[in-house]
Parts: sequence; structure tokens; C-alpha cells
Amino acid sequence: FTAWWWGRAAMRGQLSLGRVLAQAPVSASLALIGVLFLFEARRRRALEASGQALELIQERNRWLKVAVALPLLIALGLTVYWAPTLLTRQDDGDRGARRIQGNGVVLVWAPLGPGWNWQQPWGGYPSWDSLARYGVPPVGLDEKPGLEGVHATAQDMATTGLCRYLSADGLTLLDEPQNIWRMPTTDEIVRSLTRHGQNAGCVWDGHSDRADCRVTPDKETPLWAPDLYPVYYWSADEFSPNEAYYVNYQGRIDHQPKNWGNPRHGYRCVRDE
Repeated sequence: FTAWWWGRAAMRGQLSLGRVLAQAPVSASLALIGVLFLFEARRRRALEASGQALELIQERNRWLKVAVALPLLIALGLTVYWAPTLLTRQDDGDRGARRIQGNGVVLVWAPLGPGWNWQQPWGGYPSWDSLARYGVPPVGLDEKPGLEGVHATAQDMATTGLCRYLSADGLTLLDEPQNIWRMPTTDEIVRSLTRHGQNAGCVWDGHSDRADCRVTPDKETPLWAPDLYPVYYWSADEFSPNEAYYVNYQGRIDHQPKNWGNPRHGYRCVRDE
């Protein structure tokens, strides 16, 4: 786990002291558990050899109760902590095009359909590469012949991106680019985050992994669909030739491989007012 997690962070240029300190307890606890299992196996063999099997069973039952009780307590604690946020989350039920006045930006966001969280037959949502190369022949989200293993670019997103092919009402994808809608930038998503129907006052300095917000935003309308899986939106911006930025509903900014697509990573096209 440590090799996978820290190795992945190092390859993405995210291996900071803060991340190491944040993950060290997880990695250390896993390593400690492995060592303790070895000691426990040795101790059990010694007890069984000395005829203390009953004592071993009683001790095992005590630890079984602890193993069951601790997760239940953690689940209860998380429920108590998050319940107020979930129970007061705003959802006005409107999944149409929405005009959102953000922190210094005013944009119209696409309605539910191909321009907003278009779920695919396999259950997830399109990758950044698929969205950026939608208009490359043959038009669609499928792999493009000759481009297998090659990532799209920000220029591709701007010229052949799916959003460019949306009809004026945002409900239909057309065969020719309409150049009405586009993919929002990271900064535009951040500035459009809301909480209880009010702008959250978020700004991004262009490199931090979290926006500076007046209040913590939430997964609420009009920007998000609380009943759908996505908790991140892809942005039009590249982090590197292999990765693109995304923003989560609480104002966290991160980046992932452009060819990723899963139930958590949605998108939403915009147009200028």
C-alpha cells in the first residue's frame, strides 16, 4: 500500500511533506498490524503447545467484540458528524440549464443530458480524453483510430470537445460544432461553488490543492445534482501532458490521468451569458 500510494503521488509531483505526514499513520498502522500478526501467531502456537487452548478461545472472543464494536463506533461518529450537512443539503429539483452568478463570473451551466453528467452504458462517465476528442472522426466518445494511448490536449478540448457540439438548448449533440458551449476552467468552477443557494466566495491561486472559500461549499443545486454520483467536475485545464484538473464540491482541486472515467468524475458544459 505504501509503495503504491507514495509512488503514485511521487510520479504526479504531489509527494509533499504534508501528504507524507497525512498518509504515514495509515501506512504505519498497516505495517504494524502485519508485524503484530506474526507475534500473535507465535504466541498462539506457544499457548496451544502448553495446553491453554481454552484461555486462547476466551481471549479471541474478547478481541472479536472489540473488532465489532470499534467499526460501529466509528460509523456512529461519522454519522453524527455528517448528518447535519446531509440533512440540510439544498436540492431544488431543477436539472435544467442554470444561470449561476459566481464570485466574479456569470455563466449558464448546461441542463442534464449529454452536456452534464452523461452516464455511459458501462456505468461511469466519460474520461477527459473522450470529452476532448469527441469531434475527432468518427464523432463520438469511442477510441479514435491512430490515437490509442495518446492523450488529448487543452487545444483538443477547445476545438473538438464534446461541449462544442451541444445544441443551443444544451439537450442534443449535433454532427457539426456549434461553438456555443465549452468546458469550464478550473477557476470558473471554483468561483461558482455554492452553499445553501449563495455563492461560497471561493478563489483559487492556481496551484494549491484547495480553494480559499468564505464558507465551505457543498454538493447542492444549482451547480451540482445531489442525487447523482459525481462529486468532481473535470475542468478544461491540463496539469500535465498526461493529467487534467478536476474540482470537487467542497473546493478541493486535484488532477488525475486524462483517460480515467468513473462514477465520481462528472462534467458540466457552460456558455457565457
